[in-house]
Amino acid sequence: MGGDHNPPGANARVGPVLIRYAHIAEPPDGPWEKGDDAPFYVWFFNRGQEPDRLLGAETTVARSVDIVDADGAVRGPVVLPTGKLVELEKGRAHLLLGDLRQQIRGGDCVWVTLRFERAGEIALQVHSQVPTYVDDATDAPGLTSPSAQ
Repeated sequence: MGGDHNPPGANARVGPVLIRYAHIAEPPDGPWEKGDDAPFYVWFFNRGQEPDRLLGAETTVARSVDIVDADGAVRGPVVLPTGKLVELEKGRAHLLLGDLRQQIRGGDCVWVTLRFERAGEIALQVHSQVPTYVDDATDAPGLTSPSAQ
């Protein structure tokens, strides 16, 4: 990596769909605990000729993964129009990891599989955002706190 700047979150591509900044929201006041619901944020950009849809997601670390509106109400698939950035983030539609099966601390990585109507599936290793109140979040290789240059 040699000092390259890495944007926070996992970045990937499946078919023509670019995936950026995929991450679990920062734990509010300590780790996400077993039984908690943890928000999952991600941006998509569809470079294809046809619209696609995010149909859903799954992970072994939660009993469910739902696409929810800003208010937490479960909704249907998210349309990914061509040539347009779609941001699933706080205050908007996003994914919710429901009823966590284990504790997740800031900086921990988990696998999440995203399913698209056209592009298919992709498994991503995503991290839980490192809390800003932690000075040295982790000494695991490849993980740096967001303030690191």
